[in-house]
Amino acid sequence: MNKPRLLIVDDESGTRDMLERAMSRRGFETRVAANVDEAQGIIARERFDSALLDLKIHHDSGLELIAPLRSSNPRARIVLLTGYSSIPTAVAAIKLGADDYLCKPAGGDQLVAALLGDSGARHEAPPLPDIASAPPSVNRLAWEHIQRVLAENDGNISATARVLGMHRRTLQRKLQKRPKVQ
Repeated sequence: MNKPRLLIVDDESGTRDMLERAMSRRGFETRVAANVDEAQGIIARERFDSALLDLKIHHDSGLELIAPLRSSNPRARIVLLTGYSSIPTAVAAIKLGADDYLCKPAGGDQLVAALLGDSGARHEAPPLPDIASAPPSVNRLAWEHIQRVLAENDGNISATARVLGMHRRTLQRKLQKRPKVQ
């Protein structure tokens, strides 16, 4: 059985490397690109079953890659990832042909479910989460992001610190301080 072919486009090397490792472990054959021009060259030469595109790639946008991906393989699953989520960019991504729009940080299992669409998702409806009365604190969001990156690196503190761009000891101190849930 052939592995599904996945293109990952992200200008941040740590994020790109983490996504490549996480998706390779989950059975994808991955190719990576650091910018729009490099990605367009790869798309012109190769065919992909799915793509993870960062929204903001240097001074360009992952939105520019949706049309070429869609024309090379109309059935490809295209997922836009962003740390700059907004309703207008989500609407634009879907109108241009993206299949999903996820906010960073997204977990590996969440990405796989988005990339596989209905065929990879469970058919029963998941339970609805409780809606908080106030938004989570910045400390809480940082903690959750660190935990996701730590899980993607199989609990390896040094690898996680490299991906997050911080010193290993700083990461260890942050892990000791669990923020309160609001």
